[in-house]
Amino acid sequence: MATPPSTPPSLKPVQTRSQSPSTFPSPPTTPSGKVNPMSPVRPTISLHQPNSKKGSSKHNKIFRRVRAVFRSFPIIAPACKIPVSLHGNRLHDGHVHGGTRMTGTLYGHRKARVNLAIQESPGSLPVLLLELTIPTGKLLQDMGVGLVRIALECEKKPHEKTKIEDEPIWTMFCNGRKSGYAVKREPTDEDLNVMQILHVVSMGAGVIPTGDGGDQPADGELTYMRAFFERVAGSKDSETYYMLNPDGNNGPELSLFFVRI
Repeated sequence: MATPPSTPPSLKPVQTRSQSPSTFPSPPTTPSGKVNPMSPVRPTISLHQPNSKKGSSKHNKIFRRVRAVFRSFPIIAPACKIPVSLHGNRLHDGHVHGGTRMTGTLYGHRKARVNLAIQESPGSLPVLLLELTIPTGKLLQDMGVGLVRIALECEKKPHEKTKIEDEPIWTMFCNGRKSGYAVKREPTDEDLNVMQILHVVSMGAGVIPTGDGGDQPADGELTYMRAFFERVAGSKDSETYYMLNPDGNNGPELSLFFVRI
């Protein structure tokens, strides 16, 4: 005799929580919990415009062309370790008389060219971004040994109207030795991403993760060093940035001189 079909149990509706339209996925992180700056999903850039920011620069095309040529130059590893006497320098109590305090960040992959970003504050967009033909690891290593003086020179043209910080390319000397070139460029998405990750850092050094914690990039780790700089404008053809030692000992570890000759 056939068994009558059993009555199916009543089905209760399953309650689900819908995601708020305003909720966005968090940026991918590494096993250590740090944001991966090279991941497809980037943190939102919240850097504000510096007070001295002008309108759109008319030199952008020149910068792009110069940078394309600059990329063809070889990376130079100069010997920057020259003992320099620090007696009689102008730094007293971590301040240069007549200087303006800025935030400076040296960063880049250890085996690749180092970048220097100058900001009015850690949370502002860079007012100056330079790329130097010195490997990042080499420069940071030399700064750990002693004072490094970098002089950037360019030719002074008759009736010069360009501001010194707007010059596109410079001949670079490291502690008196010609060491290649430096070029000013506009910040890329990667540069802004690094600045965004470090916007809460006033000074310090470390490594920014660039992968999933596995293989390291061919150019090495993405390292950075951030400190306060004192900007001193000597004239329209000379300007100096002194990196301030956070320990307050032995003066600056890095001095950067811009000169038109």
